[in-house]
Formats: sequence, C-alpha cells, structure tokens
Amino acid sequence: MLLIHCPYCDETLPEVEFTYAGQAHVVRAADPSSQTDAEWENFLFIRSNPKGPHYERWRHLHGCGRFFNAVRDTVSDRFLTTYKAGAPRPDLSSLQGDRT
Repeated sequence: MLLIHCPYCDETLPEVEFTYAGQAHVVRAADPSSQTDAEWENFLFIRSNPKGPHYERWRHLHGCGRFFNAVRDTVSDRFLTTYKAGAPRPDLSSLQGDRT
C-alpha cells in the first residue's frame, strides 16, 4: 500500500484517500484560440513518462479535497516529496541522495 503525505492536512494516509490528477506543471497557452490542432493535441494528450522522478498532481479526495503536487519515483513507486499546488518544483538533489 502506498502512503501519501497531504501537505495541507499534514497527514500521511493510504493511497485510497487520494486520486491521481495527471502530470504536474503543465502550462496552458495564454491565448488558446491561437493554438494549432497539433499544439492542442500536444497539450491535451502528450505527457512525459520518465523512468525515475515524475512530477504529478494528486487530490486529497476523502480529506481536505485540495489538489497538491508530488514527486514520485516511477521505478520504486515511492513518493519522494509532496508540496502545495502553486509552489515551485522542489530541488531533488537532496532527495535523490537517500533513494533506495
């Protein structure tokens, strides 16, 4: 069972409390009507699928209901850190040193 820390409730709870909400830090175009079909396809459907740390959005569905960001290692399925929505990406150099 995965345990996920909600940065708003400051609790670490089982994964069933949360729902995955896609890749984090995906930026929408300032003027959506100026986008080509290919650019919209890229925005809507194309996501990175890295081996290692991946920035994701999660929602504490059965708790505070708020969205937050997380960094999850896709190899070990371990959460490296979670942080509030709107916060900048964390520096992973200090976190990756203690990966197992």
